[in-house]
Amino acid sequence: MAQITASVVLAIAAGVMPLVGQTSLSIYSDGRVVVRRTLPQPLQKGRNTLTLRLEGLDGASLFSPDTAVAIVSAVVRPPTDHVAGLAAAAGQTLSFIRTRAAGGADTVRATVVRSDPPQYRLPDGRYLLSSPGEPLFPAELVRIAPEAALALEATQTRPRTELAYVADGAARWEAVYQVMLLGARCQVSGTATIASQSLRADSAEVQLVAGTISRARAASHAQIAIRGYTRLAAAEEGPAAPSEESVGETHVYQLPGKLSLEPGTPTTTALFPRSAAAYTQELIVPGALPWRGFPGQAAADENRVPVQVWYTLKRGRGTPFGERPLPGGTVQLYQADSAGRLQLVGEARSDHTAPGRDLRVQSGDAFDVTAERVQTDYTQEQLAPPKRGMTARQRITAAYRVTISNAKAAAVTVDVREARFGVWRVTESSVPAEKISATEVRFRVQVPTNGDATLTYTVQAES
Repeated sequence: MAQITASVVLAIAAGVMPLVGQTSLSIYSDGRVVVRRTLPQPLQKGRNTLTLRLEGLDGASLFSPDTAVAIVSAVVRPPTDHVAGLAAAAGQTLSFIRTRAAGGADTVRATVVRSDPPQYRLPDGRYLLSSPGEPLFPAELVRIAPEAALALEATQTRPRTELAYVADGAARWEAVYQVMLLGARCQVSGTATIASQSLRADSAEVQLVAGTISRARAASHAQIAIRGYTRLAAAEEGPAAPSEESVGETHVYQLPGKLSLEPGTPTTTALFPRSAAAYTQELIVPGALPWRGFPGQAAADENRVPVQVWYTLKRGRGTPFGERPLPGGTVQLYQADSAGRLQLVGEARSDHTAPGRDLRVQSGDAFDVTAERVQTDYTQEQLAPPKRGMTARQRITAAYRVTISNAKAAAVTVDVREARFGVWRVTESSVPAEKISATEVRFRVQVPTNGDATLTYTVQAES
């Protein structure tokens, strides 16, 4: 997509006069940007016609936020490319640059008869059916930016012109949270990074919108190519952190001051001041049961299963951290080593988290705590139908043994969890089965320092 500049020009008569306007941008994480432009061009009551040159303008989504003004029509012509330039030059004589084999260059004059198929008439009357060289176009044939011819209807005189539209694939943003684990508590900071693909704005108000917004139009396939350096955004004035409000089913973060955005130069700003919170860590062995369908008969060999590491950051109501809505993003967890150097010990994606809801993420798998599971028994039996005329039922009984090894210098607690839809139950287990929901149970296993612990359990499932 072409660049979206912060300057808009109005074509008046034969000249083009620059206008100073204000830009406000709402940037979404999926690449959409709502561009709002306020121009000092006054509007008279009735029909007004304007010709604007504005990069990235999407005529299909163009509208006026001013309730007294309606867009009657918008004709958007793209910047001139090679094909369009030749089509516009039909009947005109152009100079063409030709490159010689020796590396030199000269020019030849030819009249463009038509561009498709290519037909060019030389000064001696002969014709070329391919391009004689690289054409040099006169300035009046070239549009250097998209040009929009607008017709606006105003129900009353307006002192300025307000326009808005959606630019797709122009820029996107992401949230990254840094969590420093400090004993039983942690310090949390969050940043938002704006990556511009084609968005260029000087001194613009910027809002970041967090939420899940459906698409009805085809998405742009433009990719965000980040190059150069990451610039920390510095506000010209205003508070040190963004203000936040709920709009519809989204949350909007107003960045402080005004920002300048450049394609390929990510801009990072803090989302909130660093906050303290309590947290818990859990070690979880996922279960063997399928969510639907019967568990199958497994091989007799023990299988290594992951021991997942989960962190839960407590975000109670009434606390500074708990009252903040957190946009979905990347959570990075850091912990200091014996020399005080922070090491990255986990990373995970997080969903949008409403105020008062704990932030829970799986950061990776344990290194020193391992688990192996084996199916020790498996039976399948037919059950009589509950009533005459009904189909027969099946019952599956499966037994498992999970061996957990702990190479740490401290004892650990590991949860083995089984979750399944439908009718099923734990018939026996070496560790009490704790039902935590209608579909999930857990076995809380204590594993000693540099030792092992074994869990055995049997489950039954019926069709």
